[in-house]
Parts: sequence; C-alpha cells; structure tokens
Amino acid sequence: MAKGPRYSVKFRRRRKGKTNYTKRKKLLAKGSPRLVIRKSNKLITTHITTYDKKGDKTSVFIRSDQLKKLGWKHSCKNLPAAYLTGLLIATKALKANITEAIADLGLYDMVKGSKLFSALKGAVDGGLKIPHDSKMFPSEECITGKHISDEIAKDFEEIKNKVMK
Repeated sequence: MAKGPRYSVKFRRRRKGKTNYTKRKKLLAKGSPRLVIRKSNKLITTHITTYDKKGDKTSVFIRSDQLKKLGWKHSCKNLPAAYLTGLLIATKALKANITEAIADLGLYDMVKGSKLFSALKGAVDGGLKIPHDSKMFPSEECITGKHISDEIAKDFEEIKNKVMK
C-alpha cells in the first residue's frame, strides 16, 4: 500500500468498486429524481431517489418479486419481469406525483437489450419522462416473453393490464 504525506485513502465504496463518485456527482447536479435500476442473480430492484445532505431519500421502491402478488408465476429475473417491474414503478411514481427522472444504471456494462434497459423501457412506457436512447431497448418479442414460451407471453399481457389500471 502506498505511503507518504500526499497519499490519501479513497472512499470505502470507491475502493470496493461500488460507487463511481464522478458519475454520481454529474447525476446529482441535474437536480432531478433518479430512477435507480439494479439487478441481482434473482431479482430486479428499482427505486426512485432524491438527493438530501443527510443521505438519499427513497420515494418509491419496487422489486420484481412483488409481481408474484399480481399473479406472476414465472421467474423474476428475466426480461418480461424487468419490463413489468419498470411499468409498476412508473405507475407508483405517477401516483406519488413524480413525473420525470434520470436513469441511474450503476456500474453495469451497458449492453443493448439487457434487463436494465427492459426495466427502463417499462418505466418510459408507464409514463415517466426519462431521457433515453430507444436503440438500446430490447425487441418487443423479448419483452413480451414470446422467445421463452407462449405461456409467459399470455401471463405477461394479463399482468400488464393489471398494472396499467
């Protein structure tokens, strides 16, 4: 480890590779709420946060396993589940009088057609105004789940109609 009078230890979250403070500072400078989308091996997590000096405040929080309450019987980590999670957070955000946000996709690699962009498309289709590039969104066939099975595509339409009501 480096030593000397001019060496300073980096922030803990920077050392662990969890936070890019330069990117975070640019997002916070815009002053809008952030739509934070994260993925794990089992779930897609979305929440809308606003900056506060004492710490970020979360207004709306949705995880993809909450789709089970609406009747979703399939995996909560695929593209259709990510889209429905984005759609669900958009409807909850509109009820909380949040109409626009900035996408915060974290330190993930930006891969065209990924789960992150599927959730972002769900939020945009749900009515949130988010700056985006629609070239990065997955195809409609992938979002509806037709590439997986016809049963998922059928359940997808049912859940989508429930969320949009």
